Amino acid sequence: MNKKSITKAIFVNHLNETIGLSKRECQIFFETFIEVIMNSLKKKNDVKIVNFGIFKVKKKKERIGRNPKTKIEVLISERNVVKFKASEFLLNTVNPTQSNTDEKS
Repeated sequence: MNKKSITKAIFVNHLNETIGLSKRECQIFFETFIEVIMNSLKKKNDVKIVNFGIFKVKKKKERIGRNPKTKIEVLISERNVVKFKASEFLLNTVNPTQSNTDEKS
């Protein structure tokens, strides 16, 4: 299966073509958007984008892990991770047939 990723350059080009701003302005917009999200997550604030989803920072406790090749146990330190929960709208967009089966006739 051949999967294609959307890169920053593709995103900026799409903004340029659809909005009509210069590529530089579109790049600044995109970078600022990402920066706002990252700064909010650094402050441990949730980031909710309507019809898309919610980014949350969760604290993972220290735990023992095991190297699957060597079977040696190591201590995995406490850390923060970013979780994403997709909105119902996004899930229904990605799985359009499921939303049709949920509707009652």
